[in-house]
Formats: sequence, C-alpha cells, structure tokens
Amino acid sequence: MESRLEQVFRKRMGEGRKALIVYLCAGDPSLEITQKAVKELAGAGADIIELGIPFSDPVADGPIIQAASLRALSQGTDLQGVLRMVGNLREEGVDIPLVLLSYYNPLLQFGLERAVEEMAHQAIEGILIPDLPFEESQPLRDLARSRGLSLITLVAPNTPQERLKMLAGSASGFIYCVSLMGVTGPREELSPHLKEYLLRVRKAADGIPLAVGFGISNAQQARLLAPWCDGVIVGSAVVEALAQGGVERAVELVKEIRSAI
Repeated sequence: MESRLEQVFRKRMGEGRKALIVYLCAGDPSLEITQKAVKELAGAGADIIELGIPFSDPVADGPIIQAASLRALSQGTDLQGVLRMVGNLREEGVDIPLVLLSYYNPLLQFGLERAVEEMAHQAIEGILIPDLPFEESQPLRDLARSRGLSLITLVAPNTPQERLKMLAGSASGFIYCVSLMGVTGPREELSPHLKEYLLRVRKAADGIPLAVGFGISNAQQARLLAPWCDGVIVGSAVVEALAQGGVERAVELVKEIRSAI
C-alpha cells in the first residue's frame, strides 16, 4: 500500500510535474510563525513540508540552518512543542503531508516509542534522521512501520551501488538524495555529476520516488534538476528568506520554484 508521501509523488508524476518539498526550522523565529508559514507555503504550492527539530549540534547543516536552530532553541522550542503545533495545524484543517527532520538525540531523549506514537497521532507522514546509520535504524524503522510512518532513507553521491540497493530495499515514502558532499546551504552551481548520480540511484530505487536536496536555492537550479528526479527539496534558501523577509518572502520564493518544476 502506498504511503501518502508516495501518493503525492504519483499525483505530480501524473500531471507531468515534480513534487516540491520545503524545509522549515520549527520555532524560527517562533512556533507561531512556523505554524503560519506552513499554512502559507502549502497554499503557495509546497507539496510536502519538512519540519526541522532544532538541535544544538546539527552536524549535517550549514550556517543558515545552524543559526535558525539556535534561534529556535533560544525560544524554548522542543519536540513536544513542535508536535503540539502540528496538532494545531491539523485542527485547522491543514492536511499537507508533514515530515519531521530530527537528529537522533532529541528522539532518544523523548523516547522512541512515545515519539512515534505521538507523530502518528498528529498525522505526521514520516521521519528523517541525518545522523542515524542504517545499520542502527531497524528498531526505529520497525516502530515507524507499525504506526504507518515512513523512515526516510538518505543516500549520497559517494554511496556505492551495492549499498544503494540495500538502502533502497528498505526505503519508504521517498529516497532523499543528498546532492553534494558537505553540509546544507545554498550553492551557486550544482555538481556536473548530479545526473549520473541520480541515474545510479534510480537504477537501485525500484520505483521509490527520488527527491534531491542540499544546495538548491533558486528556480533555475530546480528546473535543471527536475528531469532527473521526482521531487526537489529546498531548505536553507527558504529559511534565509523567512529570516530576512518574513513569511511573505518565503512564499514568493516557493511560488517561483513551484512554477519552475
């Protein structure tokens, strides 16, 4: 049975379009603004929204998201508060698929079973954990599956083909294709090897949708990537737009990228 995440990709494929996934750091500058941004960005064309749980040591993130995470932590944002905000969104009728992006420690401290149970209760569609090795993920993968959640698989340009097959074999929702070696953040140019890399992942994916993130910052880059993937993930550029120009500027950027793909 297809997850709601996969259904989003299938719908866009049927339209000849690509899914747009937008990342927000929850609680930056406040949970109230994040709640407003989710509603506005859903209306602007975002198909799926990733809500980042702020963490003091976000090892996969560049300066923009690191700064956003610190601002959110200074407001007292935590996993419980983010789950409560999602509940508010659902009560308001916001039904866009939501994915939590969290480092492992906040989930572990909260309690894995409790976290999965509450995510399912708030109709969160999936979890993405950048610092959880695949070899250590089975307990959480089993918990997530039992509650209908997707534990999103990440792959990178240097992932060997045999490992790609192994990772894809356990993937659900979509495969998050990290576009470059390094941390998150806008890049002026995309890697010339992206097409080859995405074709390798496609070969291993066995029908699971591919979404590309890290470094995508504008409509032109999204348009160039679109032929080789099923969805585009934009994070740091939206976080920066929100910080500099508020929800209105973030909405403008999302509309620009939506129209490009």
